[in-house]
Amino acid sequence: MIVHVWRRAVEADIGPVLVACGDEAIAEAVTDAGGTAIMTDPNLPSGSDRIHQALNYWDADSAYDAIVNVQGDLPTIDPNLISTVLDPFNEAEVDITTLAVEITDERERTDPNVVKAVIAMASPQARIGRALYFSRATVPSSSGGPHYHHIGLYGFRRTALDRFVDLPPGRLETLERLEQLRALEAGMRIDVALVDTIPLGVDTPADLDRAQALMVPGSW
Repeated sequence: MIVHVWRRAVEADIGPVLVACGDEAIAEAVTDAGGTAIMTDPNLPSGSDRIHQALNYWDADSAYDAIVNVQGDLPTIDPNLISTVLDPFNEAEVDITTLAVEITDERERTDPNVVKAVIAMASPQARIGRALYFSRATVPSSSGGPHYHHIGLYGFRRTALDRFVDLPPGRLETLERLEQLRALEAGMRIDVALVDTIPLGVDTPADLDRAQALMVPGSW
């Protein structure tokens, strides 16, 4: 599965692709496929800490000033989504970027497993807006929406990532169990780009079966 995610990231063609991992088996699979794996401390608390440690090892001179964190459980992700997460960086004030999809399935509006992004949009036609909050609750409370399904793919400016991993967990982050709220609580700016599809995350054996059915026969 990790190798499939690595391949999608390579297809995005936005820069070097590293796999930050705390497991030798993952590193071996990536290396055998022709990728670059960076071993990190297996006890790191989050993916953000993992990419930060790997980046400081691989790019100690800070040649790269933007980083995209693609989670390893998205084997069917469209490479275009990976490149789209960089679009909000056209605004110099943006620290972190992420993605969201407008919710059309009514069940998702009240599902606590679907994280909602509250986004300030300049107009109904805008495709990028500023994140005001993230929640598992139905926010805004109006049933008419729009409501946005957050996709856990992040872009960081290098300086923002350095700052973020040094911040202590925030109160809202702890209450909602959403790491990105730490950045908002600290006054960092997160902008969100709207996309049209939600990548399939693999969290259960059933999800894995669905992902395998979507892949090219024999590619597993």
